[in-house]
Amino acid sequence: QVQLVESGGGLVQAGGSLRLSCAASGSTFSITTMAWYRQGPGKQRELVAAITSVGSKNYADSVKGRFTISRDNAKNTVYLQMNSLKPEDTAVYYCNARKIGSSYWGQGTQVTVSS
Repeated sequence: QVQLVESGGGLVQAGGSLRLSCAASGSTFSITTMAWYRQGPGKQRELVAAITSVGSKNYADSVKGRFTISRDNAKNTVYLQMNSLKPEDTAVYYCNARKIGSSYWGQGTQVTVSS
């Protein structure tokens, strides 16, 4: 099993920045992709950004140029730097870690962007 703990959410004004962190513990060997998803009010959960074990990244179109995902494999931690935040970025942000045949989720952290 893999446990994921997110931190760094909060309330920020539009145009501001936040940095989310997600620390993995437990059976972390062979984790491949780590990712951030979000679920806004009344919306489905969507992929925000993902990074593979060798550093390949992909982003949702809505966050390209504003968000940056990074990963510290030695610390089993993935980060999401969020800049130029918009009210539509308001959501619960979830960390996800994948192994072949398994997927793990954190409990989520709330990000609220005020206009």
